[in-house]
Amino acid sequence: MSMRLPAEQRRRQLLDVSLDVFAERGFHATSMDDVALAAGVTKPVLYQHFPNKRGLFTELLDDVGHQLLVELIAATSSASNGREQVERGFEAYFTFVGRRPAAFRLLFGASVRNDPDFAAVADRVVDEASSAISALIVIEGSDAHRDVLAHALVGIAEAVARFALTDGEPLHDSEQLARWVSQMTWSGLRGVTPDEQVRAAELGRSGPNGV
Repeated sequence: MSMRLPAEQRRRQLLDVSLDVFAERGFHATSMDDVALAAGVTKPVLYQHFPNKRGLFTELLDDVGHQLLVELIAATSSASNGREQVERGFEAYFTFVGRRPAAFRLLFGASVRNDPDFAAVADRVVDEASSAISALIVIEGSDAHRDVLAHALVGIAEAVARFALTDGEPLHDSEQLARWVSQMTWSGLRGVTPDEQVRAAELGRSGPNGV
């Protein structure tokens, strides 16, 4: 018999346990019985908190995405300059992945991308992270330009994290990964040129008659 917990603590426990179960077996191969058994509760207790398996999985994705976003914002907000923001942001991301590989695999795994409803949650997480990062990018460009660059940075972080977890364990520590990746991305951000300057330079090279 499971120990009686306050509702919020029980809900938190069920989310934490279901993360490991879903990450190991995938959405379709996991049943509510599996989650209840792993959590040490009866199925009626599980259904008191979540209406069904799809509802549980959707809330779990939201929860994981929120935790990642909170860590990214906390890390970048304490930085004193742009270069430090880039490095701390990547380090927070890779630290999260290294500490919680199951959460990363759940959020960006096949079970999510193959289901439109779940994919929408994952896309929202990416958009929210990109929006937070976009606000930190200082360039002489438009909001749309910053938004594209922010999505590119999030995409780089996801790709590197996938590579680092290829064998099930991070290949490098988060600080090292952040240092390597931030060196490249910071140099790239510093080299960003506003569209007006690019067009002016192209016009200058082609001559006044476009030749």
